[in-house]
Amino acid sequence: MPQRIVNLLVGPDGDGMRLDAFLAAGEGMPSRSACARLVEEGSVTINETPATSKSERVLLGDRVRATVDEPDAPAGPLAPNPYIPLDVRFEDEYLIVLSKQAGLVCHPSPGHVDDTLANALVAHCGYAHLGMLQGEERPGIVHRLDMDTSGLMVAAKDDATQKALQDLIRLRVLDRRYVTLTHGYVAHDEGTVVTGIARSTRDRIRMAVSDAPGAREAITTFRVLERFEAGRRDDGYTLMECHLYTGRTHQIRVHMRHIGHALVGDPLYGRGDARQNLGLTRQFLHSWRIRFDHPATGEVVELADRLPEDLLAILDSLKERTMGRTEAGELICPALGARAGE
Repeated sequence: MPQRIVNLLVGPDGDGMRLDAFLAAGEGMPSRSACARLVEEGSVTINETPATSKSERVLLGDRVRATVDEPDAPAGPLAPNPYIPLDVRFEDEYLIVLSKQAGLVCHPSPGHVDDTLANALVAHCGYAHLGMLQGEERPGIVHRLDMDTSGLMVAAKDDATQKALQDLIRLRVLDRRYVTLTHGYVAHDEGTVVTGIARSTRDRIRMAVSDAPGAREAITTFRVLERFEAGRRDDGYTLMECHLYTGRTHQIRVHMRHIGHALVGDPLYGRGDARQNLGLTRQFLHSWRIRFDHPATGEVVELADRLPEDLLAILDSLKERTMGRTEAGELICPALGARAGE
């Protein structure tokens, strides 16, 4: 594989940064996780001395040199995009668990050609090291998150792992938990929504609850974490954890609307009033926890991901209106980054 040398000088903005973060911020450099691997492989020097730790701090005036592999031409239709940051939380030779940022599309679609998670995965792993059961335009994809939904998701590095993970989803043993803030007061502390879901006959962009022959079964359970009292311009809010037993398109968004509690900020199924949406311009939905048995090693992979700052800010704006947390909320909210007692 061809290589190139990248020389970087630590300026005032980089003084004191971790080495992997400093490298990833450099022009033409790959993702932070890829830069960390460069350090581990001995491909990085600081002032001509081999770097030994990705967490080493660089100092003003340091000269950092990295030997970076140039990716071969892709063996598929997608262009690799190394400039999309990947927040990898777990990775081995079989699979990756990452936290997807809001605004990132999972795979190419109209208007998104080379700026998707799939393009980033091709740059990170290469086509030869991604499962292809979903097709060459969806390399590695096991399940997807909507563009403006953030949080944890899994990608597979080979066909066997991809199939095994998809089987875990079909068997309903790949545990996926989401946190959402909905409009209104949800009276029951927990519940289950079971419906069919199909594409809307009125608007092909939307999904809808349906009992048509082609509708697919969708099962969502929920637990209330915290309730917030009504204000002058709204009917209050409820913070919930949702558990997906199936993976239908827009499932949580459709189910919550179906029971009369649309997601705050949801541009497709929610309310258009910006004040009722608390200024949020994307749905309040975050994949916060994932748990499964590793299909190759058998180890339990269990990861949690705190809420991103935009969603934490919404909860912070409601703290004076809290009606108290449920027992589940007392356990879960601190792990989301919400401060105790709020």
